[in-house]
Amino acid sequence: MVIKLFHRHSVFSCVCILALAVSITMAVNFGSARMNAKASTEKPKSTVSESSQAVIAPVKASSPNEMRAVWVPFMSIDMSREEDKSEKAFKKKFDNIVSGAKKCGMNTLIVHVRPYGDALYKSSYFPWSHIVGGTQGVNPGYDPLAYMVEAAHKQGMQFHAWINPLRIQLSGTPSIIAQDNPLTKWKNDVSKKDWIATNGDGKYYNPAYSQVRKLIADGAQEIAKNYDVDGIQFDDYFYPTQNPEFDKTAYDNYSKSASKNGKPLSLMEWRRGNINALVSLVYSEIKAVNPNISFGIAPQGNVQNDLNMGADVSTWCSVKGYVDYICPQLYVNFDNPVLPFDSAAQNWHKLVKNTNVKLYLGLAVYKSGSDADNGTWKKSNNILAQQVNVGRKTNCDGFMFYSWDYLNKDQTKEEVQNVMKVLNS
Repeated sequence: MVIKLFHRHSVFSCVCILALAVSITMAVNFGSARMNAKASTEKPKSTVSESSQAVIAPVKASSPNEMRAVWVPFMSIDMSREEDKSEKAFKKKFDNIVSGAKKCGMNTLIVHVRPYGDALYKSSYFPWSHIVGGTQGVNPGYDPLAYMVEAAHKQGMQFHAWINPLRIQLSGTPSIIAQDNPLTKWKNDVSKKDWIATNGDGKYYNPAYSQVRKLIADGAQEIAKNYDVDGIQFDDYFYPTQNPEFDKTAYDNYSKSASKNGKPLSLMEWRRGNINALVSLVYSEIKAVNPNISFGIAPQGNVQNDLNMGADVSTWCSVKGYVDYICPQLYVNFDNPVLPFDSAAQNWHKLVKNTNVKLYLGLAVYKSGSDADNGTWKKSNNILAQQVNVGRKTNCDGFMFYSWDYLNKDQTKEEVQNVMKVLNS
């Protein structure tokens, strides 16, 4: 993503294991699903016309259990700038989200509960988030996650806890790092300081180290153990850069050791191995607590971008023990010159070779009616409705919409009304 802190501003109201060999046999290279991603020279033909303003005839969902989820980013439940930071005010804000999402036909909420190496719940591993306490490390005096799960379930909706696995701080957010934050504990410890990596003004957990991967996995297991969540999801933030300086010490140490027994993996292969080890560990720790909790990842829609950041989506979609579902963020329309939506949906369907892995499609509500992508989102008011129909024809298992806050905006009103007709028909 372009930094999703800015790219996803709120949305819907209605793998060190150094012995791990990473096989990258991806013949699929879609082009960019992000507004600033690199373009592909090939322009696949779109099979769907957007010229008509009328909503196309709906395609019936293949299953009554079709996923209809909306992402609720931390900005949507941010109490740090509110004058009233009380438990009552938080509950009122979240109740509005639940009721609004249900009215729009949603059956699942994907809520940000660990945005910055912190927690919107009492954790043994991470500090309280500034989102609810005002300042990182400050206990808000109640358990936001417990309430959100309860509120969603009361309305018959599922609740998936959304985790950003590696990000700790970005562009000065949060402005204060708590004393009990692993960053604070590790930065002055010679044996542990490389467990934190930096990129520009961002600080991240370094997944090259097994101890770091264990911390993240234990954090996910903690949620599964203590809360009645239906799922846990990672977003698309893995390695934030291809710059070899990011994890040079760890990779150099690995290369020296591996060269004694053969040829070391390339930097990118090694990074994918680190992320695969992380994902596999998270999966196993969650399942050890509750096999019924789904673990999923929402990677970028562009497979090459995913590979560049260490996300080996092909393995996750074809090998048992990584994920229960994959939800590529297909934040493009049918006119996109490098990643037309219909071609992308078909290619992701082909990528999911493990029949136990569900495929959901992430749709960009926030772009509807906007000037994004050279104004092509203004050519029709039924783009999302057509995308739902394409997804159903492709036999995907449902949809996730980004994001909550765009449901009632004037900009998205017509698109939202039309896609709701198709979803609820």
